[in-house]
Amino acid sequence: MQTMLNLSEDRVARLSSLIDGARSIVIAAHTHPDGDALGSTTALLHYCASRGCPSVSVVLPDTPPASIRFICGEDARILYADQMPEEAAARIAAAELILLADCNAFSRTEGLAPYLSASRAPKVILDHHLNPDEPAFQLVFSDAGMSSASELIYWILLKMKDIDGNPARLPAAAARALMAGMTTDTNNFANSVTPDTLRMAAGLLEAGVDRDAILAQLYQRYRENRVRVMGYLQSENLRLTPEGGAYMIATEDLLQRFDVAEGETEGLVNIPLSIDQVRISLFLKQDKGHFRVSIRSKRGTSAQRLAASRFHGGGHENAAGGKLFFPGDIASPQDAAAYIEQTLKEFLA
Repeated sequence: MQTMLNLSEDRVARLSSLIDGARSIVIAAHTHPDGDALGSTTALLHYCASRGCPSVSVVLPDTPPASIRFICGEDARILYADQMPEEAAARIAAAELILLADCNAFSRTEGLAPYLSASRAPKVILDHHLNPDEPAFQLVFSDAGMSSASELIYWILLKMKDIDGNPARLPAAAARALMAGMTTDTNNFANSVTPDTLRMAAGLLEAGVDRDAILAQLYQRYRENRVRVMGYLQSENLRLTPEGGAYMIATEDLLQRFDVAEGETEGLVNIPLSIDQVRISLFLKQDKGHFRVSIRSKRGTSAQRLAASRFHGGGHENAAGGKLFFPGDIASPQDAAAYIEQTLKEFLA
């Protein structure tokens, strides 16, 4: 039986009432949206629209990678603030309800944060990360034991009276988005999976979701560039430390050399964990003024603690992320390797 901590009948009823009472709903997620951010927000979009809300919008801080954009499709109700900043701000200002999915605080939406925080509409978190910013929200659904925000939202929607526990009653587009979001955040059932995650997958399959089509879109539609840059990074860039660490660094020059698009290094951080002695793996990707840091670890080693203590980040016990700033944490991008070496030596000692 599903036993999520905060999923009480009265809390679900309150969310249902907020949806029914809003003529305009905005659904947001974190910056650099991943598959779970797209799956969870898209599912909420289609569900709220099915409840008769006159205006429902998804407003995301950035345009997602092309490789996962199929999850949300070509829907005019989904806005990317980096492309349409004024329209994004206007929709947030007009909202009568704000739903924040796959995100524990407005700060993680970066450029959207001032507009979301300033809104006087009721605000709801639907998330699976640690430390939700509860004081800023009227209603919080948060469970770090969930595989994904998509799974959390699946169980919430099943508690709604119109769905009444039957996944087949979900809007088809919502069901498909939830399956895709959960699949990406579990690395195709490789991590963070519980019996409830498998029950969710079974329910969506029985409801008619074509999982094979989702897998084809997720894992068989990349450009040649992805295969070549991933091969190069593993053969020429992968470094192992004596303490059981592994890391790769994708500099700006390397990304330009291979013409790497956003999302084309997704999943690379997991590969070094296949090496017996590796306990934790880091992948650094250069951005403006910082490296984006992805961290994955084996059971018994905390990716979350490393992200929080050394990279201004957070996440889950074995899957986390953060940033390494230059100047700031390091003087220049060339100092990243030395910083990682020392960090792993101290952390894994």
